[in-house]
Amino acid sequence: MSTVIARVTESALGPYQSAVVRIGFSLTWLLFLLRELPHRAELYGPDGPWSWELARQLIDDNGAFTALIWSDGRAWFEAVYALSVLSSLLLLLGWRTRTMSVLFMVGVLSLQNRSVFVGDGGDNVLHLMSIYLVFLRCGRVWSLDARRERRAAEAHARGERVTDRVGPALWSAFGVALVAATAGGRLDGDWTVPVILWAVWAALGVRWAVGRLPAAAEPRILLDVVTNVVHNGALLVIMAEACLIYATAGWYKIQGSRWQDGTAVYYPLHLDYFSPWPALGDLLSASGVMVMLVTYGTVIVQVAFPFTLFNRRVKNVLLVAMIAEHAAIAVILGLPFFSLAMIATDAVFLPTPFLRRLGGWATRLWEALLPRRGAAVPEQREAREPEDAEAGRVGFTA
Repeated sequence: MSTVIARVTESALGPYQSAVVRIGFSLTWLLFLLRELPHRAELYGPDGPWSWELARQLIDDNGAFTALIWSDGRAWFEAVYALSVLSSLLLLLGWRTRTMSVLFMVGVLSLQNRSVFVGDGGDNVLHLMSIYLVFLRCGRVWSLDARRERRAAEAHARGERVTDRVGPALWSAFGVALVAATAGGRLDGDWTVPVILWAVWAALGVRWAVGRLPAAAEPRILLDVVTNVVHNGALLVIMAEACLIYATAGWYKIQGSRWQDGTAVYYPLHLDYFSPWPALGDLLSASGVMVMLVTYGTVIVQVAFPFTLFNRRVKNVLLVAMIAEHAAIAVILGLPFFSLAMIATDAVFLPTPFLRRLGGWATRLWEALLPRRGAAVPEQREAREPEDAEAGRVGFTA
């Protein structure tokens, strides 16, 4: 028990998995926003069939959070949309990940809750994960934050003084916006999002203040313990969410007659809405045996996956199968953003050695494409890698 407690409190587990989840969901939302840029006003703005007045009435009833209900002006809508795009990009790069994760959540909730009848299962997953990302320490590897921390440590080792001016400026602007929104009654309704916003703002302020104390070893340790526990708890919730998604999907499929007779996969392949490549759908559905194998295989994989977490090898095999299935759905059924969201969710179960090798390949590819003077050779880079794969803090140069 003491070993478990020490592991949960002394380190933030899964740094590489957290980074992949951050990159996956921010990339999914960013690509979606860019693709729908010409149609943004019809989807979430003043030109949509779901008018601002109807959205306001619904928000008054369910108390959901959306900044787009604060004003029906076109300029405000464009500002919120631009903020969502910018926060997604900066979160993808890992710049000030804690602040950007909050803005990312605000952007996702604001747009999705403005038009609740637009979206699919991938949007529901993104909706939940945008909240969970706020509690993750998802910028410790593969981020600009990791590079900044590494350079700051190197500067301290040389006896240089490093001053962070951007962090306090963002914190001050964040606080002014929160005070104005709260005083204006904009955060009335469900208390979940306002509490998260104020809690993160207060936590960032406390961490900055503790970091400036001359002798703050014990407060720093306490803050690290709290942060690690919150991070590990959020990571556990994401894993449980993924298992719940697959388990419920699989068990509901078992109850369907088309899934029982092995023909369920045939029908989506012949729906015009899900047929970007009709010839490919016809080719795949031409074989009754193939349709039956894919139908039964989908059910078996989804039902069995939560139970395979107790066996690493079997879990990895089914994980590859599920990622391949989602990739096929993206191409065959024309649902790329749903598939990207589910693949990003699956990434939380990817093994750390594979992710570290993936990071090494990406680093070598980047350095091969854009060689830098004085760049670290592979041996030097490996020497800087953390011995403990679960406690790594070094990421590749973005």
